[in-house]
Amino acid sequence: MVLVSGGSSEDPRTPPSLPGLPPPYLPTAVVGAGGATAGIDSYGDLVELRVPGPAGRPLLENPAQRQYSGTVDAGAGLVPQAAVGARPYRPLWRADSVRQRYRPGTNVLVTVARFGRARAVFECGASVQRVACLGRGLEGARVGFGGQGAALHGPLLAGVAGTEAGREASAVLLQAELDDRRRLDASRPLGPGAPGWAARMYERSLLAAAALTDRRTGAVAAGPRDGWAYVWPRDAGATAIALATSGRRADARRTVRFLRRLDLGAAARFDGEGRPLPGRATQGDAAGWVEAATDAAGVEAGRKAVPSEWRGLADYQEKAAGDYLGNALASAAGVTEVRKLFGSEGTLVRAAGDPASGADSAAAWTIRPFPRPALFAAARRTLGLLAVDAGPYGIVPSAEWPQRDPWTAPTAWTAWALAAAGDRPGALRMLAALRRAATPTGLLPERVDARTGVPRSVAPLAWSHAFAALALLELWPAQR
Repeated sequence: MVLVSGGSSEDPRTPPSLPGLPPPYLPTAVVGAGGATAGIDSYGDLVELRVPGPAGRPLLENPAQRQYSGTVDAGAGLVPQAAVGARPYRPLWRADSVRQRYRPGTNVLVTVARFGRARAVFECGASVQRVACLGRGLEGARVGFGGQGAALHGPLLAGVAGTEAGREASAVLLQAELDDRRRLDASRPLGPGAPGWAARMYERSLLAAAALTDRRTGAVAAGPRDGWAYVWPRDAGATAIALATSGRRADARRTVRFLRRLDLGAAARFDGEGRPLPGRATQGDAAGWVEAATDAAGVEAGRKAVPSEWRGLADYQEKAAGDYLGNALASAAGVTEVRKLFGSEGTLVRAAGDPASGADSAAAWTIRPFPRPALFAAARRTLGLLAVDAGPYGIVPSAEWPQRDPWTAPTAWTAWALAAAGDRPGALRMLAALRRAATPTGLLPERVDARTGVPRSVAPLAWSHAFAALALLELWPAQR
């Protein structure tokens, strides 16, 4: 076990979770507006802090491997604390209960913990340059901050209500609220007839995109944590398509220009300055996503980014190199070629020439965003096979996927494709699964526990929210 985890008996142990909540220090919320960006867990702990943007350098960071091995230091990050009477201060993961929500129409996060009848309230938000957290004690609670982040200054401000630091933090939160609502107001709303749940999911998706997109460069981080705070062309491309479709054309163009400067053959992911990162080889769908985003944003591109060769590369599942359906669809592969290589009994399988590889949710891409109308029927049958085995929280990426935990991105891109193909009931079923998989704040984790729906990975995930927004816009087209 020591060899598998990379730890030892001397390592710290991750604190236990409260019933029905994920473990401490797993980011399940984000605050930011394209500048200083923070990942926050379900207990209000600020566990990731990056500047100058969501894919920038880490000032606070919790390695994903420590999360997997259960060896996160309980003092990592900025830790809200509360005390009642003469008792010592305790972190919120030792409260009786914890609830979270966002202020409506903003990325300002509110965490409320109960210790008996006493309540501790912590609010966190971000202006362009600073992340601020404000604590208030109610009904006999005293509040404060601990952990490594308490010693940080400059881009991170933590204060208690009634103190000078608290007043300064309150001013940052007010500015964050105004900035968030101004940006949201500049987006197209869903069209007439959209129910309240759809409007809320759409707004939260646009706000998640705003938090994960660098307002200077357009770099889109996949998620707010170690290992995810990088730029993948597919995540960023999908986000650019969603931004353009929602009326944020200038933001979409900024992201596209960032993407078109990347050396797509150098790596699968890039840092916030566009430098390739080692560890994962280039993937065969990258250029296709850049090209689709370029078209959606209306950027004059010059030469096309889509290569003629897609074989022998890893795909969105980031496993071994091969000849995969998703890469073929994102490339210049024609209908006849796709049918010949991936067709099997009227469906589309994952690996070329291998019917045993089974259905792949990437079949949805042949409807959106790489439309090949002659393959729509095969794509719908393929998606139907995956839907048969879907649980209440969505689908897995493909039939051969080794785990059963559903992933929100394939569920969301399936919703978009089905909506575009005219299968409104099927699209709504996928969106209902996303609603069940979402955190109480409305954010979409990368994946959730198949039985409980508790997040098993980071939230929010950029391209999950991009596809959710696109599916909603397909069902209730924006009017302006």
